[in-house]
Amino acid sequence: MCTSVTFLSETGDNFLARTMDFAFELDGRPVVIPRKQHFASDATESGYDTVYGFVGAGRNLGSYILVDGVNEKGLSAAALYFSGEATYAKRPKLNQINIAPHEVLNWLLGNASDCEDVGRQLSHLNIVDAPIKLLGKTTPLHWIISDRSGACYVLEVLADGIHYQKNPVGVMTNSPDFGWHLKNLSNYTELKPTPHPVRSYNGHEVASFGPGSGALGMPGDYTSVSRFIRTVFMREYTDQVSTEQTVNELSHILNSVEIPKGVKIKQDGSEDYTQYRGYMDMQNLTYYMQPYDNQTIYKVTLSEELLNKKAPSEFPLDHQQAYEQL
Repeated sequence: MCTSVTFLSETGDNFLARTMDFAFELDGRPVVIPRKQHFASDATESGYDTVYGFVGAGRNLGSYILVDGVNEKGLSAAALYFSGEATYAKRPKLNQINIAPHEVLNWLLGNASDCEDVGRQLSHLNIVDAPIKLLGKTTPLHWIISDRSGACYVLEVLADGIHYQKNPVGVMTNSPDFGWHLKNLSNYTELKPTPHPVRSYNGHEVASFGPGSGALGMPGDYTSVSRFIRTVFMREYTDQVSTEQTVNELSHILNSVEIPKGVKIKQDGSEDYTQYRGYMDMQNLTYYMQPYDNQTIYKVTLSEELLNKKAPSEFPLDHQQAYEQL
């Protein structure tokens, strides 16, 4: 389970942010993948190659697997769980780029310069039903993709093939499919940041108890459907700020969907919780990460030195909360 959202600063600089909500401990940390890398693949023996360098959250599992990030061209993407909906190819295909679902994020950031470029290259991609060794099963995923221009798309692989569609609201959560979430917004047209007007019932006037009544009826649970509605509302009405303050503003937006440990327990007894929040600045090519057990926000900016290294660089985080003594 995860929530993702795009947001523009006052000057139009585009950001993508996400919560990583999962029960299995991923132990992700900021990782920089340099230019021109070759990756082994769980889908085919030949593996796949990347051209551009990028930074995001990931882990070395024999080969680096990232789940979100921004590349040197300002393209940003995040992979989110898509259970019960994702349908992948059963086998590799000749003359296609064959990769497993958990490898798509690396391929996107390593080979595309913007959202249009992603669309042009998708016809060469075959996403194969291949398990990730860490979990022992195929991960059902879909992807939110955005670039410096503010364009935003959703990539989903359904039973009838690849769907790559514009995302007009800049938000994505989990199942059902993205088209369903857009239709469901019609059930919440009454939501607004201002109070509802005074109403009269046979001459008896009724007023709300105070500011905030315009959001009455907004769902507050942790299902993907409710998180989608809440985040669309927050994104629409949250004030834009300077580029320097936008990560802070996004952290407040994500507060409404962050999942503390213990409040979302699965049938097997495991706890889904927000393991970290990631923030991607597409103008300044910077990745910010905020772990669950330390609310400090760490950042890594792409540099020529990092991009031209032979091997990836990773940056472990401090998981003990820091406090500033006054």
